[in-house]
Amino acid sequence: MSATVRFAPSPTGLIHIGNARTALLNALLARRQGGTFVLRFDDTDAERSRREYADQTEADLRWLGIEPDRVVRQSERLALYEAVAERLKAEGRLYACYETAEELERRRRVQLGRGLPPVYDRAALALSPEDRARLEGEGRRPHWRFRLDARVVAWEDAVRGPSHVDCASLSDPVLVREDGSYLYTLPSVADDVDLGITHVVRGEDHVTNTGVQIQLFEALGGPVPVFGHHNLLTTASGEGLSKRSGSLSLRSLAEDGIEPMAVACLAVLVGSSDSVRPLPDLDALAALVDLSHISRGPARFDEAELETLNGKVLHALPFAEAEPRLRALGIEADEAFWLAVRGNLTRLADAVRWRGIVEGPLVPRIEDEGFAAAASRLLPEEPWTGATWAAWTAAVKAETGLKGRALFLPLRLALTGLDHGPELAGLLPLIGRERALGRLAGEVV
Repeated sequence: MSATVRFAPSPTGLIHIGNARTALLNALLARRQGGTFVLRFDDTDAERSRREYADQTEADLRWLGIEPDRVVRQSERLALYEAVAERLKAEGRLYACYETAEELERRRRVQLGRGLPPVYDRAALALSPEDRARLEGEGRRPHWRFRLDARVVAWEDAVRGPSHVDCASLSDPVLVREDGSYLYTLPSVADDVDLGITHVVRGEDHVTNTGVQIQLFEALGGPVPVFGHHNLLTTASGEGLSKRSGSLSLRSLAEDGIEPMAVACLAVLVGSSDSVRPLPDLDALAALVDLSHISRGPARFDEAELETLNGKVLHALPFAEAEPRLRALGIEADEAFWLAVRGNLTRLADAVRWRGIVEGPLVPRIEDEGFAAAASRLLPEEPWTGATWAAWTAAVKAETGLKGRALFLPLRLALTGLDHGPELAGLLPLIGRERALGRLAGEVV
């Protein structure tokens, strides 16, 4: 059976790498099975939801390489939720309650004081029509609770294995507020039924909601999807990530020059049985997605690991993919340049610096003028190849008796002005003989 999955963010902030973990696990599961990936915006909270955040989320997913098969917005589906609510009311599963928040808090404290679990006592079920009329005459408006069956709800979690929730220990959840607006559960389940969602893959913070939602699926007569609750991505110190703080948002990572495949590989593979490593594309990553391989332990995100992974992604990037991006940075490069410098990049934009070092002008660093003069005299005639560096340094070594760092570092300082960088075997032919001679002579070229 092919999977129909959904990623359901609320557009109240920028999505971060932790949200990307959920989005990618769903999108890659659909990709692997030839299924359908639905992007569903949970935007019924009109005060906090913003269209600009929804638009940015779609842009962030495109940056990752994810194109949803369908985009839906809960704010445009209120008629469905109203029909579901009316059906549940008619069947006696959704019942009106009139307690204020203060009254409920007082009851909760009394129950705790008696050593009882603070579960709603269903007092509203005992109200007569006259009681309800009187309360509404006082200006009260009901909120609506879903009447749970007092039983254990069990499911086979695709990540966690056999799982269960004892619904007898839960309060009947409020699904509709006094103002008629809906809390998360009713629209979510109504949408999952209507959209034919077969797999709900989400963070482990939703495990305790699952028993309630399964009962609601059953009440609506819809098939219960496969649930899979993955571990959450945290900072290296174990702190949670927040959309509202902008912490590690995909937009900020993109602006910082992080490669989307570095984000995808880390977000999906960290906290699983597969090692975190660079992969060429999402198809290769999808081939590794197995929900049963996700660890039950925390998935800790380390920014230093992302930096390292970003470099590895660039080091393997083919020139055909790099060339248009280099051109966008103002670099007209050939494959020889790319192969020479890519191994030293941590950001693609670093290539701008190396193009400047190749073409100049730069200030060479000459530590020993006699050595530089000998090296200049021994510099081979062009044309140069990747073997020119080895032949030249062998000749310089034979004449000066220098070797190792004492031989190579002065040449690197003279040719690049730096004590580190790409292999000079690849860089030297790009610099060219005329420019190399000038730099060995101490000229700014």
